[in-house]
Amino acid sequence: MFRAAVDIQPACLGLYCGRTVLSVNGSVETYGDCGVCPRGQRTDDNKICRECTGSPDRYDWLYLGFMAMLPLVLHWFFIEWYSGKKSSSALLQHITALLECSIAAVVTLLVSDPVGSLHIRSCRVKKLSDWYTMLYNPSPDYITTVHCTHEAVYPLYTIVFIYYAFCLVLMMLLRPLLVKKIACGLGKSDRFKSIYAALYFFPILTVLQAVGGGLLYYAFPYIILVLSLVTLAVYMSASEVESFKDLLVRKKRLVVLFSHWLLHAYGIISISKLDKLEQDLPLLALVPAPALFYLMTAKYTEPSRILSEGGNGH
Repeated sequence: MFRAAVDIQPACLGLYCGRTVLSVNGSVETYGDCGVCPRGQRTDDNKICRECTGSPDRYDWLYLGFMAMLPLVLHWFFIEWYSGKKSSSALLQHITALLECSIAAVVTLLVSDPVGSLHIRSCRVKKLSDWYTMLYNPSPDYITTVHCTHEAVYPLYTIVFIYYAFCLVLMMLLRPLLVKKIACGLGKSDRFKSIYAALYFFPILTVLQAVGGGLLYYAFPYIILVLSLVTLAVYMSASEVESFKDLLVRKKRLVVLFSHWLLHAYGIISISKLDKLEQDLPLLALVPAPALFYLMTAKYTEPSRILSEGGNGH
């Protein structure tokens, strides 16, 4: 009876080092030297590099959705910030930004393995260190380092960079032409400021993913909830919304409110993962709670009212 070559070879050190399968003869596999696994593979429990054949689970897709939303939300923010109150081009720019990010997402999935399909194969994320394999290269003799850095969370790490690259290319192809034609109400220096802003935040997002991708993977549901709550409170305060009537004065306020509600729901779904529908779905009823609490208590925290009551007390 033959035994696999790995049985007589020295142990493969390192958390992410493995042996590639060189040949298969019936039930016997021949393995190479201990080293880095090829792209699209990761080590199994026996330190053998195995091809990733699984599919992203629901939480993985939610994470990718979060990373895809970041540039879109930033696009919308800076378009609104620089478009001006009298500009009629903001809506078209919003739609164009949505179109750019949507096309980039579809193209990214199509070029990912398997090519030409919206489905992707992936390795399962087991722990935080899977995102930072470069920190676990072993040094058996404390002199020579065996480099075993590879994408153990394939393709969740690199697919985000590919998506951002497509977003940037599409923005540079589509947005300048659109802005030049329709942004007549703005000065020449103001027309392209939302595009200039993107040229700043895309490198920032890229560094954020490169350095903190693993941390974001585990923390993004809570980041969504906290940021959406804070930004909603800031917006309603800056817009002087103190009652339901104030919300109905402008349609834009309702759009912002519903957008934040969608983010609240996304955060709740990401935390619960909807593993148990009968327990998790009722949590979505909490989505309007922060806005309702703000509207019911805003009149009691009006600075002028507090100052006047304080003056009357003296």
